[in-house]
Amino acid sequence: MTEHELLSRLRALPLHRGARGLADDAAVVAGLVVTCDTLAEGVHFLPEDPAGDVAWKLVAVNLSDLAAKGARPEGVVLSYPLSGGAWDAAFLTGLGEVLDAHGCCLIGGDTVALPLGSPRVLTVTALGSDAAAPARSGAREGDALWVTGTIGDAGAGLAIARGVSGPADLLVRYRRPTPRLSEGRALGPVVRAMMDVSDGLLLDASRMAAASGLALAIDLAAVPLSPAYRAWGGDPLAAATAGDDYELLFALPDGVRPPVAATRIGAFVAGAGLNLHQGGAPVPLPERLGYLHART
Repeated sequence: MTEHELLSRLRALPLHRGARGLADDAAVVAGLVVTCDTLAEGVHFLPEDPAGDVAWKLVAVNLSDLAAKGARPEGVVLSYPLSGGAWDAAFLTGLGEVLDAHGCCLIGGDTVALPLGSPRVLTVTALGSDAAAPARSGAREGDALWVTGTIGDAGAGLAIARGVSGPADLLVRYRRPTPRLSEGRALGPVVRAMMDVSDGLLLDASRMAAASGLALAIDLAAVPLSPAYRAWGGDPLAAATAGDDYELLFALPDGVRPPVAATRIGAFVAGAGLNLHQGGAPVPLPERLGYLHART
């Protein structure tokens, strides 16, 4: 069953009105934004990734979902599998670092002991307040698509973590992403649609377009790449499908400038699907737009 098939089945269940039909990355319940993300060893992080970095990423990806709703973090709930060794202590050190860095608090959670040698599966639920809470489904025909920061650094960082030569700052972008909380707070009240880039720029942008009932045209030449990524030898298409960027992707009316630093990369048009071009020339869609969860 694929992630899409699972979500389709889940939507047949009784849903809270704040769940937004399970078509968004967060729910709004009793005035709070609620989001939940899981990191699985061997899927979202490598067994050799430092425990402190895993803790940082676990919290940061949840805070990124709050950022995409323009929310202020209130706290996190942690589900943690005990290891019984130095990994636990290093994880807690990293957990303290990420919470301190983003002004967030631990609310509570649960622990479980897994059989020795089992891959770790870690989950955080994050709560946010004072949110404008823009959905991913609000883009309109003619709106421009924008993205904060740079794309592709984390994908390069993953390759470096796996042994490819490359600079440490790209590795940090993979292991310790920065949730764009201040940008999200500024953008929340003015954007028509917003989400974070987690599974890949092209895949997540296509999700926004589909949720909004529109097609989307993206200019690969406009995708913002860092000097470090360019020097490493990365290209725009690889960057746009890599994932783990945790930048903010948002729609604004044509001609409206965002209140934060961002790059315009495309436009919403009538129809359905995704079209790529580069310097005016059409670019065939890659076989894979980003990362999809599936069990075969």
